[in-house]
Amino acid sequence: MSRKSQCQTIERLVLCINGIIENRCSLSDKDVTILSETLCQLQILERKKGKTNKEILETVVELLTKFFK
Repeated sequence: MSRKSQCQTIERLVLCINGIIENRCSLSDKDVTILSETLCQLQILERKKGKTNKEILETVVELLTKFFK
C-alpha cells in the first residue's frame, strides 16, 4: 500500500472514531478511553514519514478489538 493510501485510510479511521466518540450516548467511560487511546496512536501514525510503524498498528488493532468485544 502506498504511503498516500495509508494516510487516507488512517484519516478515514480517525474521522469515524471521532464520530463515534462525539455520539457517545451509549458508550461507557472505558469505551471512550479505549477509543481516545486509539486516536492518539493513529495520530502518531499520521505524522510519521515512510512506512507505517508495525508496532503502533498492532496496538491500534488490539485497542479496537477491546472496544468491539
